[in-house]
Amino acid sequence: MSPTSSGGDPRVDFDLTPEQREFQHAVRAFAEDVVAPAASGYDEREEFPLEVVRRMAELGLFGIPFPDRYGGLDADLLTFCLCVEELARADASVALTLEAAVCLGANPIFRFGTEEQKERWLAPMARGLAIGAFALTEPGGGSDVRAIATTARLEGDEWVLDGTKAFITNAGTPLTSVCIVGARTEDGFEAIVVPTDSPGFSVGPPYRKLGWRASDTREVVLRGCRVPRDHLLGERGRGLAELLGILDDGRIAIAAMAVGLARACLEESVRYASAREAFGRPIGAFEAIGFKLADMRVAVDTARLAYLRAAWLRDHGRPCTTEAAIAKLHASEVAVSCAREAVQVHGGYGVMEELPVARWYRDAKALEIGEGTSEIQRLVIARDLGLPGSELR
Repeated sequence: MSPTSSGGDPRVDFDLTPEQREFQHAVRAFAEDVVAPAASGYDEREEFPLEVVRRMAELGLFGIPFPDRYGGLDADLLTFCLCVEELARADASVALTLEAAVCLGANPIFRFGTEEQKERWLAPMARGLAIGAFALTEPGGGSDVRAIATTARLEGDEWVLDGTKAFITNAGTPLTSVCIVGARTEDGFEAIVVPTDSPGFSVGPPYRKLGWRASDTREVVLRGCRVPRDHLLGERGRGLAELLGILDDGRIAIAAMAVGLARACLEESVRYASAREAFGRPIGAFEAIGFKLADMRVAVDTARLAYLRAAWLRDHGRPCTTEAAIAKLHASEVAVSCAREAVQVHGGYGVMEELPVARWYRDAKALEIGEGTSEIQRLVIARDLGLPGSELR
């Protein structure tokens, strides 16, 4: 995508580069041939798709936005989002596994880590040999991150951490090697890299979830957990700002994931409405159905434009916090709406687990919650409008 200019506002040419388009087509083929056929089985068994993840690693998908010196593809966030959209079109759980591993697990180390930390932890993550998790949310501190109760204190040359984290994606996969933990200290708030084999580190059993059933989501428990002093990530006392800044990239990628799911709902509904007949003609010929599909198309296209803009701003080093919130808010609500309408178009078949629209309906709802609820996105947008009292305290 190439920029043009008009006045002082950013403008975007939405033509993908030949490399981006070629990569998009390759991921689409992988999603259709490998991810989609296995998705229903993994969902039904609530099983982490380890073999699919390993094949994703072979394609280099875990290293898309990271430099080649660490084993990455040295591409941009937009290219990564294109990949996430294509995967989510086939299976939201697989797309989430990649999104969380890259944007939340590996990205903090890339953005704020020392060279030694990058060589030690980022390099295997970029190659898909290991996965990192992002442990910020707690049972009593989700949207209100300042209510986080997990503590870290220095004892000699070690950090000692105590606390519990909730709803942590990729916390207990066979490939998980570290958790990026947000914790309070006497001096403020720190981000600390905690290897999963550290003394005092444990994870709970997988949650049973409404959707994203093939993704790994667990509680993380830290009980006198000890890690070396040099596992501090970024600047001392800057952990909260660093971790919150990471969420911008994640929200853009979640928007792309929502677009992929919504697009799947639209495409499957068009196929069904073209084949299913009632009263002597395809149901798509009736305005009641045709208008639903038209509205879904409008929603999918506008949601895609929102995440493309946010990704373009991020890739060009421009502020994008509000645009990321807009993209995430709009796309996640579009996904829920399109999934609901897809079930309606399919009628009785739509509520049967034999068809993917039932799974997509379950998967869609979590998009309005993960990586910042819709309410938090509206607070971010309201704050950017300068509304009095809208700042997050």
